[in-house]
Amino acid sequence: MGNVVQRQTRGALRFEVCGNMAGLELLSDQGYRLDGRKASELRKVQARMGVFAQADGSAYLEQGNTKALAVVYGPHEVRGLRSRIRHDRAVINCQYSMATFSTAERKRRPHGDRKSTEMSLHLKQTFEAAVMTQLYPRSQIDIYVKILQSDGGNYSVCVNAATLAVIDAGIPMRDYVCACTVGFVDETPLTDLCHAEESGGVSSLALALLPRGGQIALLQMDARLHQDHLESLIEAAMTACKGVSKVLDEVVRQHLQEVSVLSGE
Repeated sequence: MGNVVQRQTRGALRFEVCGNMAGLELLSDQGYRLDGRKASELRKVQARMGVFAQADGSAYLEQGNTKALAVVYGPHEVRGLRSRIRHDRAVINCQYSMATFSTAERKRRPHGDRKSTEMSLHLKQTFEAAVMTQLYPRSQIDIYVKILQSDGGNYSVCVNAATLAVIDAGIPMRDYVCACTVGFVDETPLTDLCHAEESGGVSSLALALLPRGGQIALLQMDARLHQDHLESLIEAAMTACKGVSKVLDEVVRQHLQEVSVLSGE
């Protein structure tokens, strides 16, 4: 299959760094990316829990310039068709959406479009692997995630935000479920892709991981990748997810400290 890197994209004019380059250079000779990160470096992650008092759980998370809001309701009675009831576990309902202002293209994104439906299904599969649904038979857990600003890695940022919201709701999980998108450029795995990198023609995959046991909750690929590169790309994604889990753990611990101070404990 050979090298799949494309050197020129629609955003090339904004990122052109020297005259002798044909266009977008995703990885410089010195090993730096467009935003100055090293190949294996995560974008900065900032998060807050308990941002909505009306929900059972909520969280706001920024990963680089991608920003997401997640809210959780439940466990509660199953709504809608009785055929959805599971007598041995809870049903997880996930809904993904993007704000109209989340990208440079100001267009309406109707609920239920193909991309949103696909993303909602991926989130559902991810959290079915992580949430201890057997503790809540004949019930339903709703997870709503909205992208407020999109700059790559939407699925991963949604997973990381929703994980914090589920924890905020007090719903037991087998482990943190953390996600990251990685790509392959010039024989080098790139961790935590931004939009310019995702649209730069690289082969990429998104991976969600339960870090302590190394269980992969979901693996998604949207492009062809030579099998010789697959193992190194998965390894890079798993390492990145473990790095994300440390950040999320710090956020949870800080939130618990703040709650204990406010409650006077």
